[in-house]
Amino acid sequence: MTLNDLNHPALTLPFELDGFRVEIDAARQRADIILDRPPLNVISMTGREQLRITFEALDANPEVRVIVVRAEGEHFSSGGDIRGFLEAAPEHVSKLAWNVAAPARCSKPVIAAGRGYCFGVGFELSLACDFRLVTETTLYALPEQKLGQIPGSGGSARLQKMVGITRTKDIVMRSRRIPGRQAFDWGVATDCVPDGELERATDALVDELRSFSPLAQRTAKKLLNDTEDSPLSIAIELEGHCYSRLRSSNDFKEGVEAFHAKRKPVFTGL
Repeated sequence: MTLNDLNHPALTLPFELDGFRVEIDAARQRADIILDRPPLNVISMTGREQLRITFEALDANPEVRVIVVRAEGEHFSSGGDIRGFLEAAPEHVSKLAWNVAAPARCSKPVIAAGRGYCFGVGFELSLACDFRLVTETTLYALPEQKLGQIPGSGGSARLQKMVGITRTKDIVMRSRRIPGRQAFDWGVATDCVPDGELERATDALVDELRSFSPLAQRTAKKLLNDTEDSPLSIAIELEGHCYSRLRSSNDFKEGVEAFHAKRKPVFTGL
């Protein structure tokens, strides 16, 4: 049996990436997914599926510790291909949220770094990432109401968890644009930096995340994701189980020894 015999849906996708490219810097253990369809980096239906597969591939790549989603040009993304919604089958559209949630399912830290427009699926993709870096020029928005629609890839659901129902209704039901500084003040963005410093801030965050144990990072991300909707008692119990498992890891042993020796730890992810 070959891969072709398995008849996986991914085999029907175009070979060339649609509207984005991937760069891997093995020396820095970093992979960049770069939206690249100028001038507004519209994300196509095919591109969403390819993004999901790309995240899954990078998650399985041992050379990659941190993933960055960024864009060419002055805008992260103006959103999705509007005409594509009318042409797509209902079954296809129902998978949009699963594709866009790929950064959240990825076990590795994912950073979204965006300036300019970050609308629709561009915003939803960012919300599915672990860290969001914005600038003074960034504008977040879910403009679907203007099309007679609602966000369909997790945008309103994720946003409500972050900022509450009142602010989410203000953003979703009025198609309001939220500047980067306001997004940071509301807790949507991790940090807001001057426009010219976005790349430097992204590099610094990548290097910081790489300095930690990859095993502890994976554990922390999964624990936080899994307990987001859990009662406090369940979350505390699961945290204790995760802590107990990490106690027997080589990385924890290395961290303790490095702490007492006053040296930088060398983590291996084991």
